[in-house]
Amino acid sequence: FIRCKEDEKQLNNFNISVGLTEDFMRRAENDEPYELLNPRSGKIQGTLPAKKVFDLIVDHAWKSGEPGIVFLDRLNKDNPTPQVGKIESTNPCGEQPLLPYESCNLGSINLGKMVTADGIDYDRIKKIIHLAVRFLDNVIELNNYPMPMIEKMTRANRKIGLGIMGFADLLIKLGIPYDSEEALQIAEEVMKFINDESKVASRQLAKERGAFPNFPNSVFAQRGEPPIRNATTTTIAPTGTISIIAGASSGIEPLFAVCYIRNVLDGTKMVEIHSIFEAVAKRDGFHSKELMDKIAEHSSIKDLDEIPVEARRIFVTAHDISPAWHIRMQAAFQKYTDNAVSKTVNFRHEATRDDVAEVYFLAYRTGCKGVTVYRDGCRSEQVLSTGQPKKTAESKIADEGGLRTAPLPRPELTFGSTRKMKTGCGNLYVTINSNEAGEPFELFSTMGKAGGCAASQAEAISRLISFALRSGANLKEIIKQLKGISCHSIAWSKGGKILSCADAIAKAIEVSTERMPMPQSAPKAMAAAAVGSPTPDIIGTGRQMNKPENLLKGACPDCGGILAYEEGCLHCYACGYSECG
Repeated sequence: FIRCKEDEKQLNNFNISVGLTEDFMRRAENDEPYELLNPRSGKIQGTLPAKKVFDLIVDHAWKSGEPGIVFLDRLNKDNPTPQVGKIESTNPCGEQPLLPYESCNLGSINLGKMVTADGIDYDRIKKIIHLAVRFLDNVIELNNYPMPMIEKMTRANRKIGLGIMGFADLLIKLGIPYDSEEALQIAEEVMKFINDESKVASRQLAKERGAFPNFPNSVFAQRGEPPIRNATTTTIAPTGTISIIAGASSGIEPLFAVCYIRNVLDGTKMVEIHSIFEAVAKRDGFHSKELMDKIAEHSSIKDLDEIPVEARRIFVTAHDISPAWHIRMQAAFQKYTDNAVSKTVNFRHEATRDDVAEVYFLAYRTGCKGVTVYRDGCRSEQVLSTGQPKKTAESKIADEGGLRTAPLPRPELTFGSTRKMKTGCGNLYVTINSNEAGEPFELFSTMGKAGGCAASQAEAISRLISFALRSGANLKEIIKQLKGISCHSIAWSKGGKILSCADAIAKAIEVSTERMPMPQSAPKAMAAAAVGSPTPDIIGTGRQMNKPENLLKGACPDCGGILAYEEGCLHCYACGYSECG
């Protein structure tokens, strides 16, 4: 399971975590073996060295950000209904431990809106807590459930998860650095207030509507506490998309960037500036378009001397903060959260495996229920490979898969056909041209949706394929290298499943070259393909160029913007895309 995502082409549409226990961590720390238990019978089936397994987890987390870890025994210590069942897993982002068939019902208060000239407005927060608890409880009543068992379990325990977003904005407005003892104190103070007051609100609802049905078998009844409407009331969940809509910082994360570039569909680049930073810059007289453009090219302002030291200290970003501070902040919120806390510990690319191991142990020592890490730039991409050059005669190069010392020059005129391929990023139009002998000679691709990372990658693949073909590479080898590569967004067409743009190009080559038209027959092939079909698969012949104007280094599949790895998920601040939906 730990190694299951070594091949980045497999299982790459979701995140994974390994379930650990406090006992395992103690044994890993002391380099002792741990027992392997049969999950069905509970009997001991053998042992493994805990440190060796832990090091394997750390190694893969360093390489790709996965797996994360979750402490299953800690989840069950806070299980409000242990007689109903044992918690064995969480939702995909790790913040909501659930019994079988339970469901997430989460909401977040924007703390950035809860600051006045006198400090944090706890009176307003209290009113919103009571409104939010009632709202989330109403959702349980009004929701349409996909399965009877889900409805039964959800109504039986009535779990809700009220959390926050805009915490970084709150600290900035208070003039408190994120990585400071004062910030940790604020985190505990605010979350304790939300947790306590949400319990008050839930107990008031219980007087109106009754306690959750499993209350008699819950820990609350065992402790002699008054009836409560909801088995849990607080969770710190990811808020990637809703925080963008609200104009707030994400969850309890620090700022991803002070300024960033938003890319619109016509190729225009717009510099988006954090509203509070822009107001401070104008107030203190260091705002300028040139400076904002400069900041947008970086993720941090800490080394920009044009900005006052005080502002640089307050407007810290995710990579400015050491991993230890990330964990300490997560632990501060976990103290007063019923469920768990979704947060990502961001590492710079230069971080070592020991750095990752230290964070995992720190999460264990500080009471976190789980932790997700991400080392900047750790996830590689599939590359196109055509093999090593072979020392063969020129006439045998193409058949044997070798390369010429230099690619053949492109003739003035080539003929071919364009095939429309449906992908998860939109329609991809793949043009394959042949030389005078009717052999595939070059390839062009155009995305129906202009711009973005997908378009730039498709063009890069096409250029490499053309270079490989003109250098004598074997076409079957090119197809073999590209076919089967998958991404987060797949599509279905009448020819089957399209796993990615690379996969679509490979399948377009495979289908098109079965009946590659000779140069002299190209016009006839085009006419035959168009007859009787308003949207044919083969839509034209001839050469087609692809020159998207906004070739960006970002990784967002929708807009090409920079992706931030936060709260166990990839988010795009430029367009709102979220890998987790």
